[in-house]
Amino acid sequence: MATQSVQFPDDFKCPISLEIMSDPVILSSGHTFDRSSIQRWLDAGHRTCPITKLPLPEPPSLIPNHALRSLISNYTLVSLPMPHSTKPDLLSLIQTLVSPSSSLPFKLASLDQLGKLCKRDSSIRRRLTESGAVSAVLKCVSSEDSALQEKALHLLLNLSLDDDNKVGLVAEGVVGKVVSAVRSGSGDSRAIAATVLTSLAVVEVNKATIGAYPDAIPGLIGLLWAGNARERKEAATALFTLCSFADNRARAVENQAVPILIQNLSLRLERAVEVLGLLAKSKKGREEMLRNDGFLEMLIDILRNGSSRGVQYGLLTINLLCNYNERMCLEVLKAGVFEICIGFLEDDNEKVRRNAKSLIQVLQGQTRRNVV
Repeated sequence: MATQSVQFPDDFKCPISLEIMSDPVILSSGHTFDRSSIQRWLDAGHRTCPITKLPLPEPPSLIPNHALRSLISNYTLVSLPMPHSTKPDLLSLIQTLVSPSSSLPFKLASLDQLGKLCKRDSSIRRRLTESGAVSAVLKCVSSEDSALQEKALHLLLNLSLDDDNKVGLVAEGVVGKVVSAVRSGSGDSRAIAATVLTSLAVVEVNKATIGAYPDAIPGLIGLLWAGNARERKEAATALFTLCSFADNRARAVENQAVPILIQNLSLRLERAVEVLGLLAKSKKGREEMLRNDGFLEMLIDILRNGSSRGVQYGLLTINLLCNYNERMCLEVLKAGVFEICIGFLEDDNEKVRRNAKSLIQVLQGQTRRNVV
């Protein structure tokens, strides 16, 4: 069989043929065999279990082991022959996940299969959260095995697709485990963990809960500082979602988000300007921005070369700074931002047009004051 080049757990092998099972079935003795192997045993006239030697009922029953078949199929990443069209047994997958005796490959395959099922079926998401399996998923999030941690985080992300689940997951203590993964996860775990926080924070009540968690915002800012490109992007997205709540803007500024976001903006992470646009709504945020030389030039570069969303938040940030600081307003006028804004009055994006019009009004007011 082509799959023999892969290292498989012994649990995947038929006790008779020692080959990877393609159609595992359970005898009344409780032991599992590949259907073809045990059928040959029975066809030879045997009526005892090959392992226990206990007698079998007549006729012997062969019960399909759907959960094990799903685990083997997922682990091998090949399509094994399936004589019957069956759906994965959700209960068996959950039991595999929560059982302390389940081996690492079984847990990995179970998490992966559950993640796929949850992604496309809200009823399965509900059943899984109601089953009490979330605590087992969180144990996997805390695992030192990077693959187990990543798959557990992916499952949490899929479970959080429903608003009701978002609140329930936070109530079950998900935030602490996910934040720990943001700070010290391995492989892709840190980026996935940041994405989970973004998903959970979509619900308004969770913004306050997550933001109040001691390491949540500092952890995301740390990821912005030291993460790779994907991690920095996901951290900025999570911060943006959290900072629509005013208290979280203050927390972000206190933890030095502004200079780190500006550094990321200089590295062409446009998502950073979206967060800065929110932080500019706070007095301390504006003061931090005004202390950074070269920030205006970066914002103007976004206006000239950024995406529509980047332009929208670039205009918002400049507007807030100009309303707060007259010197900035004069610098903006000298830099030709007024003329740039005129060009945005016919933009396809209504928010870009609105922000450009608002900034034009602020700059016109400054011009009138200079004339007087």
